[in-house]
Amino acid sequence: MISEIQVHAIARQMLEMHGAAAIAQAAQKAVSCEHNGDAEEAREWRHIAEAMKMMRGPHQS
Repeated sequence: MISEIQVHAIARQMLEMHGAAAIAQAAQKAVSCEHNGDAEEAREWRHIAEAMKMMRGPHQS
């Protein structure tokens, strides 16, 4: 299991590299991990996706 600091570091890097698409990529990685039977890694990718959503902030309207 990765630490909270690592989760936020990965989330920040992915957002910088891929923008808003990074959240979808993390979700896809989570699904892929589940299909491969790696539930722990899937949970980590979902945690990373949630961290990215928090970093992105509220939607602008």
